[in-house]
Amino acid sequence: MVNVTDKLAVVSGGARDIGRAISLQLAKCGASVAFCYRDSTEQAKETLECLSQIGVKALAVQADLTQRSDTEAFIAKVQSTMQQPIDILVNNAGGMCGRKKIEEMEEEFWDLVIDLNLKSTFLLTKAALPYMSDGGAIVNVSSQAGRDGGGPGAVAYATAKGAIMSFTRGLAKELGPRSIRVNAICPGMTKTKLQDTFTKQEVRERVAAMTPLGRQADASEIGTLVAYLASSGASYVNGASVDINGGFCFS
Repeated sequence: MVNVTDKLAVVSGGARDIGRAISLQLAKCGASVAFCYRDSTEQAKETLECLSQIGVKALAVQADLTQRSDTEAFIAKVQSTMQQPIDILVNNAGGMCGRKKIEEMEEEFWDLVIDLNLKSTFLLTKAALPYMSDGGAIVNVSSQAGRDGGGPGAVAYATAKGAIMSFTRGLAKELGPRSIRVNAICPGMTKTKLQDTFTKQEVRERVAAMTPLGRQADASEIGTLVAYLASSGASYVNGASVDINGGFCFS
């Protein structure tokens, strides 16, 4: 099993779906977990209870990571409560916010998607870095859409997720002198409530049928990959964007 015992992991959007799976997997591997959420109050309580049952120290903070003040307050709360440097940062917060083709897309919608996915990653990374241990790890959650452009109406989302991969490569170079590794993951279609909201059932079934493994990913499988990249087992993996899509597409 991957071992991150006694490490402190900070996970954005850690209350539900893939974020919850990441939080729980890191805890199962021994890390203390501090996560933030924006609107998912009930799910945050459930995730916090699950972390408590695993037996690790845990913290949940409500924050809007598109706002610098909220982001900095989240990290300040992590530091005052957890009382140790950050070893692992997982930039998971994000989402589609809907599907709109470029012809019908308002500037406000574009800004919303870019801010939620890309700006939040920048703001949290910038806020956390002064408190990160040298030799730590950052994992950014991109998407298969960042590689292939996504489905109909996903151009804003695909743009943001593609930019996260570039951000990952650039940051890996910048933080090399501190031995902080920076990697991204690119999940394909994953069984989550959010996926159910924005992707029709027939589309999900068609994608599963086109995937060599014949199914969608479970969120727990995404969590397992993140935990590996955050651990010493991936000590020479840096600047990579790792596909996890069952073979649906290849980079």
